[in-house]
This record gives sequence, structure tokens and C-alpha cells, in this order.
Amino acid sequence: MSPRPQSGREFVLALSCPDQAGLVHAVSGFLVGHCGNILESQQFDDRLQDRFFMRVHFTVPVAGAGLEELRCGFGPVAEAYRISWQLHDASTPTRTLIMVSKFGHCLNDLLFRRRSGALNIEIPAIVSNHRDFEPLAQSYGIPFHHIPVTRETKGGAEARLLELVDELQVDLVVLARYMQILSDDLCKQLEGRAINIHHSFLPSFKGARPYVQAHERGVKLVGATAHYVTSELDEGQIIEQDVVRVDHSRDPDELVAVGRDVEAQVLARAMKWHSESRVMVHGNRTVVFR
Repeated sequence: MSPRPQSGREFVLALSCPDQAGLVHAVSGFLVGHCGNILESQQFDDRLQDRFFMRVHFTVPVAGAGLEELRCGFGPVAEAYRISWQLHDASTPTRTLIMVSKFGHCLNDLLFRRRSGALNIEIPAIVSNHRDFEPLAQSYGIPFHHIPVTRETKGGAEARLLELVDELQVDLVVLARYMQILSDDLCKQLEGRAINIHHSFLPSFKGARPYVQAHERGVKLVGATAHYVTSELDEGQIIEQDVVRVDHSRDPDELVAVGRDVEAQVLARAMKWHSESRVMVHGNRTVVFR
């Protein structure tokens, strides 16, 4: 595992803009001007969209510029080249609110990865429409919020969720198999900062017991997709996908087990890349610097 980023010394600059000459030189000049040393640099020139994407992880000297000074320094460069950008301290954990219902494999995986240091996130709260995983949250010392959802209470439940997002200064909301459809208004308010995971059978096998349906149809691949949440159900920008090959020997329960494993892994990778500013959204697509 790579060493933890040094607070106040390591930063990540992620940007996109119309493709044009001089972009890399401009970014490099900004870094040189602040005694920045590049640890990792990735870029992508989308020729079909005529757009440039870049991510730079760099360090500054011990007595070098701080985050706000760096942001102020990059402002004129961004304005000159019409750059959309974010600049973060690489050590700052992403404050992540996790939502779950009655399937806990993704939640359990994320809690372990956080404790082991594999994910640079803080989890200020776990929210659920059921109480099944309250003991698990308590075992990790994480506040658990039970917010029941019915057709009559859905509006109030979503309002309470947004209150928590604001109160806890949440950066990212993760639907770790949260089995409720979010309203269009809530999706818009969480745009770009909410990630969902679902099995890749959608839209082929909708509704209850998709793995039983998949078994009956003799599927040969089990997979999962992690994507940003939008008002178009399960149509948000894709961050990560993966599949596992299966065959006729697998019964429905075995397919479920395989599916849960791949769901947990795909969601964890998507969260890691998001928290490290490796994912850039452009229209209906993402650029992911792995």
C-alpha cells in the first residue's frame, strides 16, 4: 500500500477544458512557480469532444504554499484557458454517508476497508430504512440513523437525509444496496456526489430475485456497475464495472454469492477513485484516471 499523503504538503489538481495549445506548459509553469514536485501526472485528450482532461498529484516544500494560496495562484491560469478544476489536499478524507437496506455485503466491505486504511474516507453516519445493521454500525463506533420510508413519509425521509448531509458536511453519499428509489429532486441536489451500485443484469432482470431469473436463463456472466446517481434510474455516468464468468454448475445461491463479491469490489474501486479525484464527469461519460 502506498504511504499516506502528507497533510499540507501533497495536493491533487484535477481539471478539464477545451483542448488547446499550451495547457501542459501552463500547468507545469504554475507548479514550478510554487516549487511543486510532480508525483503522478495523467492526461487524456478526447479528440471526439475536443476536450482535455488532466490530473496531477504533487508536493510542495515544508514551508511552501498552502491550499488556499495554491488555489488563488491557479485561478488566473484557469481563467485564461477556460478550465473547470478542483484542487484538494491529498490527505483530506472524503466525508462519506453510507445508505443501506437489508443487504449488508457492500456496507461490511466498506467499513473494513476504511478501518484497514484502504479507503481514505470518514464515515460520519450510516442511514438505513431498516434497523438490521445498527449493531454493525455500533461495533465500528459510527452513528446509525434509522429513517423509515413509506409512500406517505418519503418526502420527510428525504428531507431528513438532506439535513444530515448538510449538518455532517458530507462530501459523498453512497447507496450501498439501499433499496429505495430517490426522488428526482433529491437526485438533482446530490448530483455528482452520490454513487450507486447495482448488478449488471439490469435492465434484463428487473424486480425481485434477479439471480433466480438469471439462473433460469442460463447466464454466463455475473457483474456489477457503479455509477453516479441521476434522476434517470440506473442511467447515471458509469465509474466502474466488472464481470465474473459463471456456468451451468452454479445454483441461484452461488450466483448471489458471486454477485455480492463483485458488487463490493466494484463499489470500493469507484469510491476510491472518486475520493482521490480520479473521476471526471463530462456529459453522460466519465474519464477515470486509475
